Amino acid sequence: MSNIDIVDIDSTNVCEFGLCGYKNLEQEGYRRKTEWLKKRFAEGMGVKVLRSPKDGAVGYIEYTPGEYTWRPIEAPGYLIIHCVMIYRKKYKEAGYGSLLLNECLQDAKKRKANGVAAVTSGGTWMPGSGLFRKHGFESIDTAPPSFDLMVKKMRRGPLPRFRGGWEQTARKCGKGLVVIRSDQCPCIAKFATEITEAARDLGISVRVKELKTCKQAQNVPSAYGIFNLVYDGHLIADHPISKTRFMSIISRLS
Repeated sequence: MSNIDIVDIDSTNVCEFGLCGYKNLEQEGYRRKTEWLKKRFAEGMGVKVLRSPKDGAVGYIEYTPGEYTWRPIEAPGYLIIHCVMIYRKKYKEAGYGSLLLNECLQDAKKRKANGVAAVTSGGTWMPGSGLFRKHGFESIDTAPPSFDLMVKKMRRGPLPRFRGGWEQTARKCGKGLVVIRSDQCPCIAKFATEITEAARDLGISVRVKELKTCKQAQNVPSAYGIFNLVYDGHLIADHPISKTRFMSIISRLS
């Protein structure tokens, strides 16, 4: 680990090291992600990149004050981890995830936060609970189908919780397909575009709802928050899915 650096990312170097495994400004999702981040730093967002002298950026952690989180939770006074990841296989299971997580925990102490929280899942597109349990996080709330709100308390204060009301929020979307998307994840742009085009090819009425603020992201139909597909008032995907998977779902619903 002695050769690994942790780089603090801000508006001055956000394009230098890559984000979430992406580093190509011609790629739409990466471009949108960098612009999204530039607006978030003023809100207290923390971003750190794990860098190897040989392989460049190999890991990433992103967190923000609870008041500005892009997850549908209520967590004033906490830091919320949006994502923590190690990109390359040879760096996984080697303690580097813990290294990044400890950076966030130390930052939380400096900020005198009540604690740190993260949404985990047994499914895809979210971190699992193992890393967090290893560092003393506990599950204090759940959301369907497999989301856990994990928390490590540091000071007195009310516990975070999911906002809930998932089904009611979905019903408010009305008829047709609604693609709820944000720029928090650079992968979303590709999936959102492909699904929107596929829906139109199938003759399905489709609307794209861009999440422009954290408050909008805190009031969505699933605990994932930043990407949802709602069809005729029912949630059909709570994370990015392929065009093929989308068409399979629609075929079963027809």
